[in-house]
Amino acid sequence: MSALCGVLVAGFLVPAVVVVGTAAHGTSQLFGQLPSELTVTAPGQVTKIVAADGSHLASVFDENRIPVPLDKMSPNIKNAIIAVEDYRFYEHGGVDSTGILRAVVSNLRGGRQGGSTITQQYVANVINDHAVAEGRHEDVVLNGQQKQVSHKLREMKLAIALEKQFTKDQILEGYLNIVFFNRNAYGVQAASQYFFSADAKDLTLPQAATLAGLVNGPALFDPVAQPEASLKRRNLVLGAMHQHGYITEQQHNEAVKAPMGTKLNAPKQGCAYAARAQYFCDFVLNQVLNDPALGDSADSRANRVMRGGLTIRTTLDPRLQGAAQDQVDATAGPNPDKWGSSLVTVQPGTGQVLAMAQNSRMLKGQGAGFVTSYNFNVDAADANGNDLGGAGGFQPGSTMKPVTLAAWLGEGRPTNQIVDASRRVYPLDHPWRSTCGRVTGAYNDAELGFGAARSLQNDEPYWYRRMSVREGVYQSINTATFASAAGLSDFCNIQRAADALRLHRGSGGGAKLDLSMLGNLLGGENVAPLTMASAFATFAANGTYCAPVSVREVTDSQGRKIAGQSQDCRARAIDPDVAKAVTNVLQDVLAKGSGANIKDGTGSPIKLAVPAAAKTGTNQYNSQTWVVGYTRGLATASFFGDALNDPSARVGRDVWVNGRHYASVDGAYIAGPQWAYYMQKAADLYDGGAFDPPPRHLITG
Repeated sequence: MSALCGVLVAGFLVPAVVVVGTAAHGTSQLFGQLPSELTVTAPGQVTKIVAADGSHLASVFDENRIPVPLDKMSPNIKNAIIAVEDYRFYEHGGVDSTGILRAVVSNLRGGRQGGSTITQQYVANVINDHAVAEGRHEDVVLNGQQKQVSHKLREMKLAIALEKQFTKDQILEGYLNIVFFNRNAYGVQAASQYFFSADAKDLTLPQAATLAGLVNGPALFDPVAQPEASLKRRNLVLGAMHQHGYITEQQHNEAVKAPMGTKLNAPKQGCAYAARAQYFCDFVLNQVLNDPALGDSADSRANRVMRGGLTIRTTLDPRLQGAAQDQVDATAGPNPDKWGSSLVTVQPGTGQVLAMAQNSRMLKGQGAGFVTSYNFNVDAADANGNDLGGAGGFQPGSTMKPVTLAAWLGEGRPTNQIVDASRRVYPLDHPWRSTCGRVTGAYNDAELGFGAARSLQNDEPYWYRRMSVREGVYQSINTATFASAAGLSDFCNIQRAADALRLHRGSGGGAKLDLSMLGNLLGGENVAPLTMASAFATFAANGTYCAPVSVREVTDSQGRKIAGQSQDCRARAIDPDVAKAVTNVLQDVLAKGSGANIKDGTGSPIKLAVPAAAKTGTNQYNSQTWVVGYTRGLATASFFGDALNDPSARVGRDVWVNGRHYASVDGAYIAGPQWAYYMQKAADLYDGGAFDPPPRHLITG
């Protein structure tokens, strides 16, 4: 046996002898450079998603690892690991001949002991981590039984090379940050938090000995799944610490008597476990995963996000988010009928998404009985990385009427001009003036069999009369909107106004609304609330359109900026004078029009303390209702209705919501108070100054 061990040790030590000779004489470059396969980079780390103020939203990861420097680790864990895994760590040069001999003898006698030093174990972990990062899972070698002689020789060679490049403390720090403790815990900090709800710097002696005992067999010595085996292994580690002088006999005896004291704190990763703004988090993650700055392919970007230890700083304002979430949760109460309510706010002039809330949760048991993964506020393709992530928008109803108003004003026509709102019939051959193609659709009972809809209807019978364009908008009169459209010199200006506001279908992909279809003038095509908020923000910003921005910056684990969304604004998307005039009319919506019906539970109007403008909207089934409105500093879309079904599937009439009966649901009744109560809390936090006055010729002619 002695002869055999001598041969084995001699064979294993050949690389070490070569290195010693190289170091002494400088005549060989065999280990002069660290091999490329062992380029030491940070192992897989946790990526954090944070709000604009840096507060935590969520974490995502493949491996729950939180690197900490050696001086932020308890001396107990450092001493415990060295005592049980490699007590000659500070004496050898990466490969320990004494340890190899001891392991060979033990294994020949039927025991189970490895001969790898901490440096060799670090090498093995780095090699495995690189294989996982590159998707080469088949190349991962997990334990001694899987290792062939070639594996061991390579480890030894690389360990010797590693010790020429790094100090012992650097290697120990790297090892303690990469080593696997549990599928929920990679590295000592994550393990400390998972098993003991403590930081690595605060580990007690028994806790440190428990973790040090785990690395030899994470499944065998798990203190939760295998408490007896873990206790025995912990005490073995404590014995080794006493034997090698790291603790006194009294410390050893006291630690052996201590209970295991585990206090599990399982990591919760993903946006479903976000501290707040689950759906916004999911929206952000989708934006990042599609950012070419993080990689050329979907797989490379996902790998960068899930393993890169990135910090994704978003635009979310926690002050607004808290107010928005409280309000949507209060809107529908317990909500056994699963009515959806949502709020989304963007900042005019920047496009930053400041709040995004809805009255559902992604998982059961999170404080709401309405569970869905669908995001009510965004396009279908803008969440979860597929076409089922967003609800795909809703019929905006009369919140589309300001688009026709903008086209009217864009032709230089004043808001006080009188139109004939008594007209209810627009036949198939109506002579629309259009330079960009045929206007489709008709409203005429006599042509129902030829594709026409019924004659135009208003909500109430006494509005079929001549009135100003202004009154038609603030009272939300359908026949007045059509009369305005019929009075345009070019019907195509409505489409141009919608395009300038970047209004598009809720399915995503930027598909434009088709405003040549007459029914869409009254909001018949689905649009996402975020799209509506951004369009109305253009009026608030005097015609400057800004695309929604949710990601301020993405930094790597070293704090270097590697990605982020740039502000994407287009000045004069809408003529500034036109935008000012639209705002002037929409202020009347809240003062004396349909928005004046936004009332509290006692029937009193809900007023903001700052100037505001808005438009209500309701689809024909009363199943999807809106208020979209703004101050100078905030633009918010408020939605209430059936968020997951076809709009005709559930009619919003004769219904009970939050203990109150509604003969019919209107935009001003539920979405309205939701918008107003929220904006009361939010408006003072941003610019609440007076709107700029419009030019006189667009008001009175």
